[in-house]
Amino acid sequence: MAALITYDLDGDVAVIGFNRPEKRNAISDAVIEELARAVDRAADEARAAVLHGHGKHFCAGLDLAEHSERDLIGAIRNSRRWHQVFDQIQRGAIPFISALHGAVVGGGLEIAAATHVRVADATTKFALPEGQRGIFVGGGGSVRIARLINHANMTDMMLTGRVLTAEEGHRIGLCQYLVGAGEALDKAKELARRAAGNAPLSNFAVINALPRIQDMGQDDGLFVESLMSSITTATPEARERLRAFLEGRAERLIPKDPA
Repeated sequence: MAALITYDLDGDVAVIGFNRPEKRNAISDAVIEELARAVDRAADEARAAVLHGHGKHFCAGLDLAEHSERDLIGAIRNSRRWHQVFDQIQRGAIPFISALHGAVVGGGLEIAAATHVRVADATTKFALPEGQRGIFVGGGGSVRIARLINHANMTDMMLTGRVLTAEEGHRIGLCQYLVGAGEALDKAKELARRAAGNAPLSNFAVINALPRIQDMGQDDGLFVESLMSSITTATPEARERLRAFLEGRAERLIPKDPA
């Protein structure tokens, strides 16, 4: 039986794929558990990760056939388990880049929102059809998606069943990059390799401190910023990287002006 989640290590980048193409990569309980193991493994042996979907779609969301049989307690436990696993992605040890194509729907959009950078190709369709199914988001979307696109846009999607194109999703903040059809995975890998080259502590601060600072008042946020800035600067790796830049040994993001 084929794995529901594929895992490959490409240098410092873990490439994790949903592998239920015949079900549009719908998320079952078994998928969640395999994903949890893959995310833990990536944290141990990679410096960045890419999340993608095999077949024609990234992920069409919750496996409704399985979910329809749950009782109230079972549904709550299922939602809380999704929260745990998606938190491993959002607030874990390494940055995650998602490569989106085809359906990014319901729970599929919830897990994409848990990644740190999202690349959508031209075939991508974003939707939150929970209202039409008689249910509500349960994988953290009410927090993560609403913060990406504001609650008014999320309310519109959920009440009306509105489906957004890749361009519309990009415009309101569901993805940071928009590429041609079939190009999302390569772009995501490129970005992941770039992130993997950063200092691990800097990456950890970005993905863990930055979102928490957004939840703080200004004074508290600035205080935490000072702490994180001081902690990262004091490390031997930071000192070496700063010396390399000052001595002209580091790659410049913006080339020097010609003399």
